[in-house]
Amino acid sequence: MPILECKGLSKSYGSVRALDGVDITIESGRIVGLLGPNGSGKTTLIKLANGLLVPSGGRILVNGLAPGIESKKVISYLPERSCVPEWMSAGQLMGFYGDFYADFDRGAAEDMLSRLNIDVKARIKHLSKGNREKVQLIMVMARKAGLYLLDEPIGGVDPAARDYILNTIISNYNPSASVVISTHLIADVEKVLDDVIFIGGGKIVLASPADQLRERQGKSVDEVFREVFRC
Repeated sequence: MPILECKGLSKSYGSVRALDGVDITIESGRIVGLLGPNGSGKTTLIKLANGLLVPSGGRILVNGLAPGIESKKVISYLPERSCVPEWMSAGQLMGFYGDFYADFDRGAAEDMLSRLNIDVKARIKHLSKGNREKVQLIMVMARKAGLYLLDEPIGGVDPAARDYILNTIISNYNPSASVVISTHLIADVEKVLDDVIFIGGGKIVLASPADQLRERQGKSVDEVFREVFRC
């Protein structure tokens, strides 16, 4: 059974069609790049999978279930904007996640924080922007989820921090799970991707295993992306 499946999925905001007849199948055990320019529908798709939005048409299933209480137990979600209570310390945040999610592995979170030399007693608001981003990612990746949905996880950090974030993603996720990374920064993420999905104007433009796309086109995923979405 696919971990994420969309059939004819559409979402409109008034007269604006953010998603238009999207068909996607994502199997377990894959790292998938959801790649598209800003405003292409990436965040809308991820919010639909999380049950934060309701489809205007078609259907979306997570582990065979319509988005709801049960499907949310499977998903670990990193939103595009920080949602961590900044008055908390990293230690308090681990307690919060542990209370909220049965699959949260506090030991894994503590290990990742220790490797970054982040003081678990320091309030989130007193950390650098890059470390705040890392703390939120660590909380997300410390869950033993079936599907990790990461919306622009490297968009707001410097290149060195991007390397750390990508290494954290590939080193700590449940290998039987799938990871969907939404981004427009293709060159930074393509080395970790098993599959790529290009989305533009709310439609799926291309979907392929990353290696097959490179072999077929004789180019990197980033080069293909730039050609497909050339202004």
